[in-house]
Amino acid sequence: MSLSISSLRPTDIAAVPAAAAKANGPTPPEDPRLRKAFDQFVGETLFGQMLQSMRKTVGKPAYFHGGRAEEVFTQQLDQVLAQKLSESSADQLSGPMYELMTAPRR
Repeated sequence: MSLSISSLRPTDIAAVPAAAAKANGPTPPEDPRLRKAFDQFVGETLFGQMLQSMRKTVGKPAYFHGGRAEEVFTQQLDQVLAQKLSESSADQLSGPMYELMTAPRR
């Protein structure tokens, strides 16, 4: 049995999107906790790596370097900065990635 466009009735054509949606399954409801965790992970990873790379480009000063204590404080400062940056703008970066991750698959 061959199928052609001319052999389809209008009701058959209208049923195609509904059948495709049924085959893909219902779209899951958006969980705000998952979205927040995803934004936080993406933002802190991106901004943390960016700050770490930026720190590597700057050498130690000849005078007034705090030694190991300054290095530890700098790492903690970078961690807090990454958290604050991700809270303020990670949703703009991770929005498309989150949509792709939660999109229904066939």
